[in-house]
Amino acid sequence: MSRYKVTVAYAGTSFLGWQKQSEGRTVQTEIEKILSQILDTPTPIFASGRTDAGVHALGQVFHFDCEKPLDLAKIKYAMNCLLPEDIHVSSIVAVDSDFHARYGVTKKHYRYLLNTGEANPLQRQFRYEVHQTLDIAKMKEAAKLFLGTQNFMNFTSKEEDEGHFIRALYSLDITVDNGVVTFDLIGQGFMRYMARMIVGTLVAIGQGKEDLSFVSEMLHRETRKIISYKAPSQGLYLVHVSYGEDD
Repeated sequence: MSRYKVTVAYAGTSFLGWQKQSEGRTVQTEIEKILSQILDTPTPIFASGRTDAGVHALGQVFHFDCEKPLDLAKIKYAMNCLLPEDIHVSSIVAVDSDFHARYGVTKKHYRYLLNTGEANPLQRQFRYEVHQTLDIAKMKEAAKLFLGTQNFMNFTSKEEDEGHFIRALYSLDITVDNGVVTFDLIGQGFMRYMARMIVGTLVAIGQGKEDLSFVSEMLHRETRKIISYKAPSQGLYLVHVSYGEDD
């Protein structure tokens, strides 16, 4: 039995997310269907983690196992011929049998795009349209408060015990180019809605709805109170998943 690591990109606009469901179109369902067809056997895939409806990926990673030897160039070509146009396989490589796309992750890089300039209808499914001036300097100050190993229980909808809410955020950079604000978040791992809630909070601060103290208060509360700020899904991209070798 051989194991293969696959990197895939997709536009999340018309998907209900990564994870397969009983009804509705998902990325996992589309890939498993085509891969099983090519290999002529049911072939489950295991991803680095799920992405929500409308969220995009440039570097999602999954693995699958196969008993027979594979010509990876041919498999990649066949998958890209048969997959829908909003999914593209970037690479397929053989890995050790102990590699696991989910449990081996050391860090993830998410990017969020927000437009404060003139609206572009062609981009509305790929970034958050705000169309107002934001206090970027204040947002950058607030971003520093999220860094380090902290309890993010109020920045996720995930229902688990408190021990699982402790995550490390290594960097959170904000850049602006021609009205487009880019948030780059690199961390140990992100819970459901965590990246979008962090960005939503920073936008609220940039709009003057909240002050810097709001971040500190929500990070250090002893009782849970999930924040109400959550940036919409279309601006979020999973850029890269690391497994130690490229940290």
